[in-house]
Amino acid sequence: MSLKDSPHLDHLREAGWHTRGYLPHFDGCASPQTITLHLADAVPTKVIESWRTELQVLNDEQRLITLNQRIERYADQGYGECYLGKAPIAKLVQDSLLKYDGIKYDLFGWCVMPNHEHSLMTRFDDAKLEEIMQAHKSYTAHEANKLLKRKGRFWMVEYHDRLIRDQKHFYTALRYIENNPVRARLCAKPSEWPYSSAWFRERGGRPGAWRPSAKVDLHTGTAGVPACCVEYELLGV
Repeated sequence: MSLKDSPHLDHLREAGWHTRGYLPHFDGCASPQTITLHLADAVPTKVIESWRTELQVLNDEQRLITLNQRIERYADQGYGECYLGKAPIAKLVQDSLLKYDGIKYDLFGWCVMPNHEHSLMTRFDDAKLEEIMQAHKSYTAHEANKLLKRKGRFWMVEYHDRLIRDQKHFYTALRYIENNPVRARLCAKPSEWPYSSAWFRERGGRPGAWRPSAKVDLHTGTAGVPACCVEYELLGV
């Protein structure tokens, strides 16, 4: 049974759980969370629906974990148009995340991959994760579609979020996020990937201490460009 079909849905909502489809989300007390967004074509809908049918024999927790693992593995293969593999689009998404760091959330880590995005953050008490993600997705989808001269859905409807259990889990999650481009053989080490927290940290940056300082040509380049091709100003370092 999915969260939306649970007879205890009202009580779950009061505790901070909600869903818009096949993945439950937690928006209760402010705690560190990992969030993953996938492009709309990163995993075909028919594939996800097939998995959902296959995994009905599992309980809710096992089904959620297994489904997310399959989506992650599928997306890591670089399926779909991989619009985030274009430098201007990757930078647009990264800048959107950085814009509200220290305003709506504390952003500890992130990585923009060719067809998905990872982040590690703690939202502020007066902010809701669902609203943060909706605003981020809406803005980046609108701007990316303009740059790409396309129409249609840009992101998957759902995002996946997971609460951080303890300090060990926090650093394990951060390493996983920042090592994504290395595992995908897009670079040799995390700090070489210009669309990640590892790149900034290597250059003395920290959450709340960075902002874009120059525009990148919006019609050229890919996410694999050298770090020197993306200009940022590091503040207070």
